[in-house]
Amino acid sequence: MDKELLTQEVLRLKAERQAVILAHSYQLPEVQEVADFVGDSLGLAREAERTPAKVIVFAGVHFMAETAAILNPDKTVLLPDLEAGCSLADSLRPEDVLAWKAAHPEGIVVAYVNTRAEVKALADVCVTSANAVEVVARLPQDRPILFVPDMFLGAHVARVTGRRLHLFPGECHVHAGIREEHLKALLETHPGAEFLIHPECGCGSGCLYLKPDAKMLSTEGMVRYARRAEAREFVVATEVGILHRLAKEAPGKTFVPVKPDAVCEYMKRITLEKVYLSLKEMRYAVGVPEEVAGRARRALEAMVAVG
Repeated sequence: MDKELLTQEVLRLKAERQAVILAHSYQLPEVQEVADFVGDSLGLAREAERTPAKVIVFAGVHFMAETAAILNPDKTVLLPDLEAGCSLADSLRPEDVLAWKAAHPEGIVVAYVNTRAEVKALADVCVTSANAVEVVARLPQDRPILFVPDMFLGAHVARVTGRRLHLFPGECHVHAGIREEHLKALLETHPGAEFLIHPECGCGSGCLYLKPDAKMLSTEGMVRYARRAEAREFVVATEVGILHRLAKEAPGKTFVPVKPDAVCEYMKRITLEKVYLSLKEMRYAVGVPEEVAGRARRALEAMVAVG
């Protein structure tokens, strides 16, 4: 089936199933085009919570579908490919959090949304890259804080808030691969461009040293900034799937990836054909046991309420 016919069938089945398609900004362009909403983890979580649709097709990775299932226990949440995982989420085990909590009984656990449901259930609050700074800044000053699992995002939050955080040494393999040398090369070839850098990137503070006026932004922050900025050219340090959305929402502007091969193979497992099959066959349903979901829901609802 060609792309045009697949698109028509997806839209037909979506109406027939009374479904909504939520897609992350790193998804393939053709998947983004059939989605009802395209956004970052925070925006997608909010849309999942408020949608009246009976079926949610989640074009993203497994922890995102889990999040939607936790927030919508009475709805069917479908993930078109169960192998669409996350190297960052897989870097942290519940046992790691439990060990820290045992050593710090008064501690607060802040879990990045890129975590498994079992970890969210142990957290006091969940955050996304869009609201992590705001959430951490509000936490009590006299209690130790564990930030899991992304050490680069955690270091960014600590730098901006001035808070001392215990950081788990986890990383996204795609963002960790974006290094200072990649940024430096683009500084020379695009001297007039604005630089947009995701806080998960491995270059971290080194990027800000090389380019002090670079903007550390979540994926949604990049889109908002690009829309309103007067600049016409932007160098973008994150997974390259966002380039489609940036070009669509900020037409007439140029977006250059810091690392053209910064591709998440897990995100790209979701194809238009798999979205079609997911709707046609109602596959694959993602659920979370209520004893886990109930505890994780508190941390997620606190995340959705901020920012």
